[in-house]
Amino acid sequence: MLYLSSAFQRRKIRFMKKQILLVFFGILLSGASMAQDCFIRLQKAFDDRGAYSVGDNMHRNVYLSYFEDGTSRCISGKVRVENGKIVSVFMQYNDGTYELLDAKFYNSNKLQPAIINGISEMIYTAEGEKFKVVFIDQLKPKQKAFKTIELPDNL
Repeated sequence: MLYLSSAFQRRKIRFMKKQILLVFFGILLSGASMAQDCFIRLQKAFDDRGAYSVGDNMHRNVYLSYFEDGTSRCISGKVRVENGKIVSVFMQYNDGTYELLDAKFYNSNKLQPAIINGISEMIYTAEGEKFKVVFIDQLKPKQKAFKTIELPDNL
């Protein structure tokens, strides 16, 4: 009888170890999907709602979405747009200051990146980085929805 209970205990411990591993890997995968959600959520919003045109100016509230190993991470920044093309990019630090991206950047045709529906083309740097600029202030608002009602139960 003692043998059966110890075998049962070993199975129970193995089962608990598997559960702990599943939870651990689930947390890791959810962290990766949250990082990936950065750009995916933005892209979906712009696809669904559209964007106002991006004028020539310094745009101070933009998101820089960097793509690495199948995921993306978003940081705050500002960019200068001239003739509908991105000509300079600045990354923002936690203290509110900005740093100019010194690296040469370009689109897939080695030209200045254009902006389509509030999001830039993929931008590449000489150092091998790739990112997109999201003009979050240009995102059109959600459309209004009609208020639905519930009928009373006594009908």
